[in-house]
Amino acid sequence: MVENQIKTILCIGAGYVGTPTMAVIADNCPEYKIIVVDKNIDKIRAWNSDSLPIYEPGLEDIIKRRRNKNLFFSEDIATSIKEASIIFVSVNTPTKKFGLGAGMASDLQFIELVARDIIKYAQEDKLVIEKSTLPVKTAEALSRVLHSNDKGLKFEVLSNPEFLAEGTAINDLQHPDRVLIGSMKTESGIESAKILRNIYTHWVPTEKIKLTNLWSSELSKLVANAMLAQRVSSINSISALCEKTNADVEEVSHAVGMDSRIGSKFLNTSVGFGGSCFKKDILNLVYICRYYGLNEVADYWEQVVIINEYQQNRFVNKVIDKMFNTVVDKKIAVLGFAFKANTGDTRESPAITVTKMLLKERADVAIYDPKAIENAKLDLADYSQSNNLHFYNNAEDAIKDSHAILVLTAWDEFKELDFEEAYRTMKKPSFIFDGCNILQHEQLKNLGFNVNCIGKNLDRLKDDE
Repeated sequence: MVENQIKTILCIGAGYVGTPTMAVIADNCPEYKIIVVDKNIDKIRAWNSDSLPIYEPGLEDIIKRRRNKNLFFSEDIATSIKEASIIFVSVNTPTKKFGLGAGMASDLQFIELVARDIIKYAQEDKLVIEKSTLPVKTAEALSRVLHSNDKGLKFEVLSNPEFLAEGTAINDLQHPDRVLIGSMKTESGIESAKILRNIYTHWVPTEKIKLTNLWSSELSKLVANAMLAQRVSSINSISALCEKTNADVEEVSHAVGMDSRIGSKFLNTSVGFGGSCFKKDILNLVYICRYYGLNEVADYWEQVVIINEYQQNRFVNKVIDKMFNTVVDKKIAVLGFAFKANTGDTRESPAITVTKMLLKERADVAIYDPKAIENAKLDLADYSQSNNLHFYNNAEDAIKDSHAILVLTAWDEFKELDFEEAYRTMKKPSFIFDGCNILQHEQLKNLGFNVNCIGKNLDRLKDDE
């Protein structure tokens, strides 16, 4: 492929990774035509409307700036594949729900379907880049499928994993810690990696762009997510110990984070981690380790997921315990359903587990989230006919006549709520369970709330004063 002949870049998959990535490339590389396609026609129509299907700070501004100039959203996959010289593959790779590796291995059916579409519609050689989070050696399998074509076409496959975090994705893309480009160590593979590198150098310093072999690139993504999740589970495991003693988890995490060898990031305790990658990638890593007979290594990483589930169960058990061992017919206001603030994404959100457990206990659950209500309705579709599940457009209505408030997402607006008014409208005694440790606990106690949080025994601290 001759670099100066590249005019069009295609991304197959208009989700949380593909669209922000293409938007940033379009914004920094105006000489390229960028096309984003998806088989979900409603999603493409939404990207072409004023109501974008994904909330991400800064994304809407770029979309408005570049859309229909050099950034296009299309449902015409066939024509787009024919036109593009570079194709990013950014489709869903969920954990398998059936067959060999069910519950741990990644389901690659969508990747293979994309590869077969490329074979079907391509009329010339293409550079194909895997952007989805994938297990090690997927690029090799992708390459084998692509080269099974009978057209005589050649495809170079690269691995270019994303390291963006929802809520800060645009900043992460504009100012990345690193960009990994994995390729086969052949002459054509290395040249293809350089073509992609030259796109990124429009805005990323060259020293932050690392060229590796395919498998190092793929494994680096899994390991990065596993280690970040490990930190969350580590501090959450300690939060349980803090509550049993007179320790304060925030003081502990701050002291530990001051060690330059450890650092402070991802040491904030919570109800647990969520999102599309952490659990999926860890279980993928566990599956790979078991496949190669590394059972002790697999057990080690699986414990990160087990602690995360333990933290969610522990939180609900505390709610029930503090509310006199029953939540039957008690209105519980759940504030926040997204897995983190500044996103509408609810995939693997701890709020899903918490809500389902409360519904099984026959609580009356009232949910509010500023960006994730529609996704919450989808996640709880099995309970859509329940008289005990309600969705609200504001926090105040969700809180009114409730017995307890559960803060499950660290949205800034929850810090600014009028809790004096909230207390007035609630049933008594009134409970607050701060699952993110973002509220002013002493002020809330002074208002009359029974306050509970993660990793602090507020009752014991009060008794010891």
